[in-house]
Amino acid sequence: MINDLCKNTMIDHLGIEFIEASAGKVVARMPVDERTIQPAKRLHGGASMALAESVGSVGSFMLVDSSKFHVLGVEISGSHVGTTTEKTVLAIATIVHQGKSSHVWEIRVQDEKGTLVSVCRLTNRIIPIKSDVQK
Repeated sequence: MINDLCKNTMIDHLGIEFIEASAGKVVARMPVDERTIQPAKRLHGGASMALAESVGSVGSFMLVDSSKFHVLGVEISGSHVGTTTEKTVLAIATIVHQGKSSHVWEIRVQDEKGTLVSVCRLTNRIIPIKSDVQK
């Protein structure tokens, strides 16, 4: 279902595929290919950040009533601690804080061999959906 929701988005364009999703944990795979590499043929740090924000945002989306709340990423930071030439990377997001108006996620990006590539932290705001009808 999550992969279907992401059709025709940046997530889809980068080839990100969600492979596990439960309350408080999300795992996704992304190819290391012409869409996600830098000129030196290594995984681009920006692609890692896009992957991290995607898995953390989906995680928050799964924890809220999407008919009542929007999930908006408001801050992301990442430390690129390694690099890879493997064919795919995995992002594993786990919730660190689940409040009423904010969620904080830790996302670890690793390659197929389990080598750590990036460690990221994402803060999402949980915003009530306001009716378009003003009284």
